[in-house]
Amino acid sequence: MKFLAYTSPARGHLYPTMPILHELQRRGHVVAVRTLDAEVDHLRQLGFTADRIDPRIARIEFDDYLARSAVGAIKRSIRTMSARAAFEVGDLQAAIESEAPDVLLIDGNAVGAVAVAEAWGGPWALLQHFPTPLPADEIPPFGPGLHPARGALGRMRDRLLRPLILGGFERVMLPPLNEVRGELGLRPLRDAADLYTRAPLTLYVTSTAFEYPRTAWPDSFCLTGPLAWDPPADRPGWLDTVRRPLVLVTTSSEFQDDGVLVETALAALAHEDCGVVATMPAGSIPHQVPANARVEAFVPHTPLLEIADVAVTHGGMGATQKALCAGVPVVVVPWGRDQSEVGRRAEAAGVGVLLPKRKLSPRTLRDAVARARALGPAASAFADAMKREGGARLAAERLEQLAARERPVHHAPHAE
Repeated sequence: MKFLAYTSPARGHLYPTMPILHELQRRGHVVAVRTLDAEVDHLRQLGFTADRIDPRIARIEFDDYLARSAVGAIKRSIRTMSARAAFEVGDLQAAIESEAPDVLLIDGNAVGAVAVAEAWGGPWALLQHFPTPLPADEIPPFGPGLHPARGALGRMRDRLLRPLILGGFERVMLPPLNEVRGELGLRPLRDAADLYTRAPLTLYVTSTAFEYPRTAWPDSFCLTGPLAWDPPADRPGWLDTVRRPLVLVTTSSEFQDDGVLVETALAALAHEDCGVVATMPAGSIPHQVPANARVEAFVPHTPLLEIADVAVTHGGMGATQKALCAGVPVVVVPWGRDQSEVGRRAEAAGVGVLLPKRKLSPRTLRDAVARARALGPAASAFADAMKREGGARLAAERLEQLAARERPVHHAPHAE
């Protein structure tokens, strides 16, 4: 069987997908990938058929870090995804025509590709790498990172805010998506619940331990548990000389103007009895680095997390869950997008400290790191709970079941 995976131009979405692709490959399936240009050669070396997505997609960059609130950041993100959608349509259509896949696997951030997959007529699955905006009565409205409701007043808060917050997202997102869908002959989306239940299978890359409890999930949702992957690389020799205890500081793999997080961490911990390693894959490395710290553009996080005591993150779902899967408590400083939701979930689970960006300073970050370090035992126990979902093997099984359930159709839908 042949699978075609299509991702947005972000390592933070490709890397958590890789365990699924490797598992499909291990089971004898052929896997083709369309993703960011910088990773194409790596994928080919790993035995995948790979090509880049339309470069015009990557040129439409996220600017959510300019927003003044978590809700505003998500609205800006939605506008970026909607602008990319027009180019994703023709791009995925061409990939389908070229590869003739049996099953499509689509990044949930590639909303134009999602519409093409639905119109295609064959089996397809959605990969969701971020906290789901799918509403439910038992959980806070998605966006601002609200505390889970407690008691009657909390439930009333959610009932009042849900139509205001979700309605705002729907007004921004649904019109451009429905325009794309109309050109593909698809019916309009009614609301957020409709949007996030269109896929016959949604592989939600998280754990029930990390998500807020719901009375029921849609039958189409499969919580795989977190999926961590690093590109093949030698273990850095300097790791053996890093001072302990170690604080790992991570920033986004896409530009979010979050270099201030690293600068603040270096200042906060410069005179503490610990080591600091910071990674800045999309930022500029500071010229002055304290004696107890090291800053790198990119280092695989797995060997660092094996010796880290705390991870300070920007709140990306992949980086945060990767730390928690290693039993490392987190300090989350949300920088945009869905990151307030990620941070609040870590805090609610008792394995992280949420520090709003507006309150970030050397003093507050130093205090947050100390509080997070005390959560080490809870994070170790939580790591075991996060790994119980089934992982890449469960995802591959569900994809095979999907393919067996639905008849593949080899054609590329073309807009009128």
